[in-house]
Amino acid sequence: MIKFLDLKKINAVYETAFQEKLKVVLESVWYILGNEVAAFETNFANYCGTKHCVGVGNGFDALVLIFKGYIQLGKLQKGDEVIVPANTYIASILAILEADLVPVLVEPKLETYNINPDLISEKITSKTRAILAVHLYGQLAEMDKINEIATQKNLLIIEDAAQAHGSVFSIQCSDGSQSPITKKSGNLSNAAAFSFYPGKNLGALGDAGAVTTNDPALEKTIKALRNYGSEMKYYNDCIGINSRLDELQAAFLNVKLPNLDEENNKRKAIAERYLSEIKNDKIILPFWDLSGNHVFHLFVIRTRNRDELQQHLLGNGIETVIHYPIPPHKQKALSAWDNFSFPVTEKIHNEVLSLPMNPVITMEEADFIIAILNQY
Repeated sequence: MIKFLDLKKINAVYETAFQEKLKVVLESVWYILGNEVAAFETNFANYCGTKHCVGVGNGFDALVLIFKGYIQLGKLQKGDEVIVPANTYIASILAILEADLVPVLVEPKLETYNINPDLISEKITSKTRAILAVHLYGQLAEMDKINEIATQKNLLIIEDAAQAHGSVFSIQCSDGSQSPITKKSGNLSNAAAFSFYPGKNLGALGDAGAVTTNDPALEKTIKALRNYGSEMKYYNDCIGINSRLDELQAAFLNVKLPNLDEENNKRKAIAERYLSEIKNDKIILPFWDLSGNHVFHLFVIRTRNRDELQQHLLGNGIETVIHYPIPPHKQKALSAWDNFSFPVTEKIHNEVLSLPMNPVITMEEADFIIAILNQY
């Protein structure tokens, strides 16, 4: 059986280092917001190219704390509208609602699955204050166009980078005289939210998350909000929550971070093979321009007969997953939106299927997956 995601195999190479880190944390007797969290915040900020990183409990909290941080700073108010892609994972939308803001859904591009910048402007109203750009499946949204819109309309940009650790955006100099300037996800907006859920490209061994930003006021505010609204113990300046990156999870992330680019390159090597060797008219492959803008957290194909194809693969010992079977506006939790019409989003959710994609897939396994897909 080729597993969709073999976490045991992915983490096996780190086992000795994990055990050593566990001993360090145990002996430090400092289990909350200790040296490992501080080190990871510095290391991940440096990796993303941002001035600040704040470790929090998970990726959802990272988004919520960004929104609540901007409310605390007066840059957002409850009831303000936030543009968000209609086909994102529901957590993106729930975070907006949790902060008492109003999600405004915009259709994606069918080719990239990311928000269609050409449709954003028509959804902007006098109440719009921010755009949540989701880098779905590991591919960057079109941040140049989104930034241009945000600048014109004086909007905040927030990245949901939960699936895009290490994706790189290249900015071409206007006169073409120099090499392109590159920036990583997490450094393409006012603030970004990351998840380190175990299955992510940079995954912890439990829940974990972080906010990256170049805004010192936002960093200071989120550090207080994540810790009951307190900058100094027992002194609470605002209404906060308890969402602190666990010391042990930070230690594990510090072990894995140096290998992130190498592991992303292994994912991209598998993706290149899938894209060049899967040749079946019944299967629509994802778009990728071969740049660093995609780190293939997921490799998502589309087909009209998804259930049939999924059973064909499973019958041949290949596990797949559907990301995601039900669009947010059709979820029972958001039943008030059931009358909305998002045909592109609904088409995507009805047809997508995620193939095995991780840094421990062997070339022999890739051969087999490709052959079985071509047989279908």
